[in-house]
Amino acid sequence: MRTWTRAVPVTAGALVFALALTGCDGGGKKGHKSGSDSDHSSSSSSSSGGSGSSKEKTSYRLGQTSPAQKSDDDETKGATFTITPTKVQTGTKADMANSGLKKDEKDEPKVPVYVWSTLNHKSGKPMELGDMDDDLVVRTDQGQRTRALIVIMGEAKWPNCPAIDRDKKLSPGQSEKICTAFLVPEGQKAEAVEINRGYSKKPLEWRATS
Repeated sequence: MRTWTRAVPVTAGALVFALALTGCDGGGKKGHKSGSDSDHSSSSSSSSGGSGSSKEKTSYRLGQTSPAQKSDDDETKGATFTITPTKVQTGTKADMANSGLKKDEKDEPKVPVYVWSTLNHKSGKPMELGDMDDDLVVRTDQGQRTRALIVIMGEAKWPNCPAIDRDKKLSPGQSEKICTAFLVPEGQKAEAVEINRGYSKKPLEWRATS
């Protein structure tokens, strides 16, 4: 389901909106600016991703680098990059209370999950950070999968997880260490971080503990 969370910035009076997608789109990459994300029911990695090669390595330890991923964005199509998740941590109710976000009363309580990663541009046209981490997904210990939190206006405040400049571009040979925040139901913990690769391939997976 799609969850819109109204939020009041800690230091500003205007409303901001945050978007978290429960479940994971199995299709192509969605541009982080377009707002055209599609909703899908949640599922575990064992039942998602289609029929990739049985010999292809899809499970990694934290700190191991993904195979080169190809951009399918029109402006950077064919550019390649890698992602190296290095740390996954489930946050607390206090983190949520101090974030500046305020959930709608109809929504279930949520807590943040933080994923630290290194993005490395390998080849092709410069790519924005927001395009390079767009397919990251967190899977919980109860099989729920969710995309990263997107704050449309303003920003959320998380301890030791600063907001990234999603429009910043990397050229071939450049890398950037980032932290990405996800929202999961309170009481659930992060089990793995995944890279969604569409319906035809199984997602790549890093267990939340190395």
